[in-house]
Amino acid sequence: MESKAITKIGVLTSGGDAPGMNAAIRAVVRCAFYYNLEVFGIYRGYEGMIQNDIRQLDSSDIAYVLERGGTFLKSARSAEFRTPEGRKKAYENLQKHGINGLVVIGGDGSLTGAHLFYKEFGIPAIGLPGTIDNDLSGTDNTIGFDTACNTAIESIDKIRDTATSHDRLFFVEVMGRDSGFIAINAGIGSAAAATLIPEKKMPVEALIDRLNTRAKAKKQANVVIVAEGGKSGGALEISNKVKKYLPNYDIKVTILGHLQRGGSPTSYDRVLASKLGVSAVEGLMQGKCDVMAGVINNKVVYTPIKRAIVDDKEVDEEDFRVAKILST
Repeated sequence: MESKAITKIGVLTSGGDAPGMNAAIRAVVRCAFYYNLEVFGIYRGYEGMIQNDIRQLDSSDIAYVLERGGTFLKSARSAEFRTPEGRKKAYENLQKHGINGLVVIGGDGSLTGAHLFYKEFGIPAIGLPGTIDNDLSGTDNTIGFDTACNTAIESIDKIRDTATSHDRLFFVEVMGRDSGFIAINAGIGSAAAATLIPEKKMPVEALIDRLNTRAKAKKQANVVIVAEGGKSGGALEISNKVKKYLPNYDIKVTILGHLQRGGSPTSYDRVLASKLGVSAVEGLMQGKCDVMAGVINNKVVYTPIKRAIVDDKEVDEEDFRVAKILST
């Protein structure tokens, strides 16, 4: 049965931006209007909540945002929100506006904030997994992950043109913090010679063997994908180690960096974000709180936030196996 307790919803984006965040905000606002609820945009994440950078949203605020990357609500990291005093100030500002439900779009740090806020002040909060890293449990894919993978693959395709023209070895570093989801997908999708991820250690000697095997097969142009956050170091460190073994190789390094966080979201991310935005509003109306809405096997599920941020989401072993087979 639907609860009538929720009358005013606050929505915010926090942490690193991800393509599809605007689509999620739009869905929250549209769904709230459908159920005759008021929606308030909290600008600059938790920092804006503390500074009372909050205003009511209307239809004009969400016009033409579905196709835009980034987040029109802006995002920021807030050291003050990590303190009890900062969270109390944020709570008092929500009270001024009569906000009695929250939708928090972001990664594990953002959802941790929502969890703490609910525990301390009892304001129902539902998190949406907005991060390109795809490292939250409770959902097959996070908002922005698909777009980031597409951006990485498109960039690597261009790099391969140069690698082929000059018989070069390129090390391409992709984002993902300490998870290898983007790297694995980019490795399979771009026919990489090897994919190095934090979850699976590949000794430099094994990488050298792989490259030598490809050289014997007359494969002179090679692209190696490196996920940031690996224990062996980033693309630059690994390339320097390889150079000692293969001094005659023409080795180049490209770090894609924040390029992967921008751009128009793919159709997949737009649909995922839209579904989850609706699920967040309806979940609040049904009395759900302190949970993250996600999609598993094409079904919306609600996972306790604490479990979503604590449980390690592992790279699919089958994906890793496929990437290894196809790189030989």
